[in-house]
Amino acid sequence: MKHIKSLTPNRLYYFMKNLKNALLLKQLYQLKNLGYRYTDITIFKDDNLNLKLPHNIKELKKQAKECHLCELSKSRHSVVFGDGSLDAKLMIVGDFPSNSDDSSGKIFTGRYGDILDKMLQNVLNLRREDVYITNILKCRALDTKTPSTSYTHTCFPYLLKEIEIIKPKIILTFGELAYSFLSNDNTSMEKIHGIALKRDSYTLIPTYHPSYMLRNPSIKKDLFEDLKKLKNLLV
Repeated sequence: MKHIKSLTPNRLYYFMKNLKNALLLKQLYQLKNLGYRYTDITIFKDDNLNLKLPHNIKELKKQAKECHLCELSKSRHSVVFGDGSLDAKLMIVGDFPSNSDDSSGKIFTGRYGDILDKMLQNVLNLRREDVYITNILKCRALDTKTPSTSYTHTCFPYLLKEIEIIKPKIILTFGELAYSFLSNDNTSMEKIHGIALKRDSYTLIPTYHPSYMLRNPSIKKDLFEDLKKLKNLLV
């Protein structure tokens, strides 16, 4: 299936409509648990719909934590939102939270986090606090090899809004899922990694995910060479 590069107005309308309906349903269940049988709450009307996501990371994160638009909301332990500097020149986009991330509620923890920290420090001379790190999915994927596109399409507006707020100079994508969603291209990572692709407001650089490097140590050199190319663009 070919991925979208950005949401059309129609897709964004239905995304926000579903989000508002989900929040309304949550409120009705809360009232029911309190013993209410009837309520005068204003039912959703299309003409009252606010199609805009919050232009504020704190509010955007809050909205994501209240999201129940896909099945992942039923199985997740935590919503793992992006984290880092709001003035970052470099944004790193992965695919989905790990089990460690889901347990802690923090992004890129455990073995993947250790690898990321070493790459930032040893190659880019950066700290985690200097960059902004996020994922396509904000919840742990059930089918971790190839997450359902319904999950990724549901979460994608949050990523687009993060990019709009942070305004990074460079976006480094970890793995084929993140790359394909931001580029609308399904070229294999073996062919595309390390190539700088100019977009309207940022440069996109795809590379291997740290999890893939752990399973395939032979690509470690390629990953670090990609980071060296990125470093030259950050100057």
